[in-house]
Amino acid sequence: MKPTLLVLAAGMGSRYGGVKQIDAVGKNGECLLDFAAYDAKKAGFGKVVYIIRKDIEKDFRERLFDRVARNFDAEYVFQSHESLLTEEQIKLSSARTKPWGTAHAILCAEKAIHEPFAVINSDDYYGRSAFETLGKHLSGISNDSTEHAMVGYVLEKTMSRNGSVSRGVCTVNNGQLESIVENLKIYFEGDKVISDMGDKKVQLTGKETVSMNLFGFGPKAFEQFNIYWENFIKNNVTAEKTEALLPVVASDIIHEGKGTMKVYTSEESWFGMTYPEDREVVKAEIAKKITEGYYPAVLWEK
Repeated sequence: MKPTLLVLAAGMGSRYGGVKQIDAVGKNGECLLDFAAYDAKKAGFGKVVYIIRKDIEKDFRERLFDRVARNFDAEYVFQSHESLLTEEQIKLSSARTKPWGTAHAILCAEKAIHEPFAVINSDDYYGRSAFETLGKHLSGISNDSTEHAMVGYVLEKTMSRNGSVSRGVCTVNNGQLESIVENLKIYFEGDKVISDMGDKKVQLTGKETVSMNLFGFGPKAFEQFNIYWENFIKNNVTAEKTEALLPVVASDIIHEGKGTMKVYTSEESWFGMTYPEDREVVKAEIAKKITEGYYPAVLWEK
């Protein structure tokens, strides 16, 4: 059974200032997500599912989806403020403009997923080796398996010089994830790596293993996602900014004894589209990989 790649592409891009998930960075107008789909297909994934907002559908199809779908089994689903909410919850949360977060997004795609699946952000470059590693793990588990996995990265290799980033700092024991602590504001201060926790600032080594939201789950994990979401929305229905986050569900699965999370590590250097200034860096990195022969000059067949 070939695994599915699930892409979280419904974000607002508030720091970037635009719809970064479909911004062109390749020589032929390719988006960062073109390269993720290409790598996933090369690594043995059988399908890609995108989670998007309805308001970007037209541009999404023109700039990315139709091109990918001609070369790879692809579909998309919508995440909206009203998705999965009751009429009463919709009324209570009417002041909210922010999406409900990554855990909510995954649940919006539940009906489109019928096999083990990997999850990625739309604005991060993960590297083909990460897809190969996670794809091999997912191809070896059944739909009822609770042996989930993630690919972790070295913190200092995932940061931007253009501003702060949000990263889940992992505690790993014997190759298994013990916990993830969301650090919402990590940045360089000279050569120091600083995490601003709100009430205090902590200096990190930069060598910590962090989550880049590259997780792999068996479909059974949806049971825990649904339990988490029901509790989350009950307690946060009137909140305007609080989000239901994927790493929190991953931690809950472990702490509640509902599954394990094997941690694979990647030495890839991250690049991504967090800030407008990052776009030129991403374009240069992609161009370099094409020059080196890592990617062909023309990524997809017409």
